[in-house]
Amino acid sequence: MSRLDSKPESDSPAVPPGVMARDGEVVARLEDIRKTYTMGQMAVQVLHGISLDFYAGDYISIMGPSGCGKSTLMNILGCLDQPTSGKYYLGDEDTSQMNDDDLSSIRGARLGFIFQSYNLIQQLNVLENIEMPLFYQGYSEADSHEIAMHLAARVGLEDRVGHKPYELSGGQQQRVAIARALSVDPLIILADEPTGNLDSRSGAEILNLFDELHAQGKTLIMVTHSDELAERSHRRIRLLDGKVESDERSES
Repeated sequence: MSRLDSKPESDSPAVPPGVMARDGEVVARLEDIRKTYTMGQMAVQVLHGISLDFYAGDYISIMGPSGCGKSTLMNILGCLDQPTSGKYYLGDEDTSQMNDDDLSSIRGARLGFIFQSYNLIQQLNVLENIEMPLFYQGYSEADSHEIAMHLAARVGLEDRVGHKPYELSGGQQQRVAIARALSVDPLIILADEPTGNLDSRSGAEILNLFDELHAQGKTLIMVTHSDELAERSHRRIRLLDGKVESDERSES
């Protein structure tokens, strides 16, 4: 698919569940997002009125120093936490007032997660780890197996599907995590320091996989401390003190 030159002018995202987003379409929107945590008798405001649009097919890095609000913002984007005020639209749904069950449901159906520590289930083999999100979405055993085998091959692990995570290298474990994130064909893939625990060679292989996913039209949002990693993305959002300091897009 080719990128749209112009961005949509609609007032809110309009990507219903189960409908594939088109390049350039808004898939997520943050409107004046604020987040305050209460620590004892002290209120600590972490995010200060963040408003951003995210578009289908974007490859985005969220950057900034420790304590700037990156992790809090990622948790809100991933429906793992809710803002204190403001609205977060994921597709066509306002998640800001959802209860825990609804948030869990939308996470499972519309988001894929890739963590620095992989978060694989050690008792399950590669195939079973990839299948896990499909199980919770009600896929049949046959369909889950077919999808998981396809994804294992896609990340180069078709000959390791019977192995447990502890029998794999760090790079291989992260490949399993990527396959698992892709299993439900999510609207957005969220990656939190995805190469943080990897050596340089394995990290480069994972980033090459991200490049391939972006070329295939996937929407990726990556939190990173690394300027080098961020240069691989095509849009770089920098936070400072809970606010957007800059939002830059590459010409290419």
